[in-house]
Amino acid sequence: MKPLILLQQHSTSRLQIPWNYAQLALLIFPIIPSLGALGIFLALIGTWRQKYRQIINRPLNRGLAILAIWLVITAVFAFHRLEAFLGLFNFLPFFGLFAAFSVLIQTPAQLRQLALILVFTSVPVTILGLGQLFLGWVTPVQLQSILGWAITPNGNPPGRMASVFMYANILAGYLVIVFILGLGLWLETYQKLAPSIFKRTRLRHVPRAAWLHWGFLSIAVTGNLVALILTNSRSAWAITVCALVAFAIYQGWRWLVAGVAAIAGSILGAAFGPSLVQQWLRQIVPAFFWARLTDQLYPDRPVALLRTTQWQFAWAWTQERPWAGWGLRNFTPLYQEQMHVWLGHPHNFLLMLTVETGIPAAIFFCGWTLWIAVQGIQMLRYWSVVDKQAEDKLIFFSYLVAFLSCILFNAVDVSLFDLRLNLLGWLLLSAISGVVYNGRVTARTNLLVEAQTENCR
Repeated sequence: MKPLILLQQHSTSRLQIPWNYAQLALLIFPIIPSLGALGIFLALIGTWRQKYRQIINRPLNRGLAILAIWLVITAVFAFHRLEAFLGLFNFLPFFGLFAAFSVLIQTPAQLRQLALILVFTSVPVTILGLGQLFLGWVTPVQLQSILGWAITPNGNPPGRMASVFMYANILAGYLVIVFILGLGLWLETYQKLAPSIFKRTRLRHVPRAAWLHWGFLSIAVTGNLVALILTNSRSAWAITVCALVAFAIYQGWRWLVAGVAAIAGSILGAAFGPSLVQQWLRQIVPAFFWARLTDQLYPDRPVALLRTTQWQFAWAWTQERPWAGWGLRNFTPLYQEQMHVWLGHPHNFLLMLTVETGIPAAIFFCGWTLWIAVQGIQMLRYWSVVDKQAEDKLIFFSYLVAFLSCILFNAVDVSLFDLRLNLLGWLLLSAISGVVYNGRVTARTNLLVEAQTENCR
């Protein structure tokens, strides 16, 4: 393992400088978002300058260009035009980011580097969150304008870890991604060390750096899991359980599947089971878990703040303007006018798109996204069949699970409005797309070489 401070070399020399910018930017992005965003912008511009023709010729990018034009049109005819045009900044820059980074990121080795950077930067985020909850840490006033965030003592909402993010659910979405990528890296390292662990005679031949690497990942992944629990996000808990089951099935660890199912079943039984089962399980399962699921930790919540109310409202107003919607960021004023409560989004990305951009645009964007995910799954299956790049399958699988977790998270929340979380989602998607595209080019080249060799014979 190379130390993290050493920047990874890019397979294409012309893209080395943009790749350096991207790595450095992600190292500081969670803590200093403005400076990290500048580095991402420089990486984006550098990639566009070097690979402009390749970028504009990819069909996926042309699809994004069509969607971008449609979003501008919906902004022109929006109910609140200013809000709609401001809402374009949550989409259009990230379309350009996807187009560039799907060219910049080409290999599984780059996936590992990015994952390691994200796990490394999650350590201070977790430490600050623990200090927030248990030590009452606050951000010095002098640093708030520089950092772009402020730590609220005892969390936001109170009792729920938010760390450097504005709200606990946003931190939960961030931690889900980092935890999954970290778990993938940890499993990769464990599989390499396992023969030495179980055959102690080989332990002395394992480099010290490998043990340090595994130890760091063990601490970081455990810390991320603890922080995830302390965010008190029900959706993040459920997604994490699904991710663990996915890894267990992929690794063929039936005992882990059974264990996760038993724990999840116990918590659900304590929350929603028959009275006799509840009484027994609630003596075993901590109230922190089952009381959160049943909303007993936060009783008497206003009807306007319930997700079901928001979803019903969004669908009703979608039916009023099904083709072009009401305009980006228009859900908030519409909801406030009728329900007299300010709400940033309807806690469902698909419904937000339908009410703000229309049903056709929502279907197009979601279909475009799922197409990339499906292509990634097919690439993973191809690698399994040909038994090539076996050492790369696990990290690629981790990215797929992390992105699918983003989709699940956005089914009950919206990550679009936080710059860091939004960028992470697009980074995962562009990484999957870039590796798939490069893998197909490599596969076609190998087939051509094999065919030519066969003809020469």
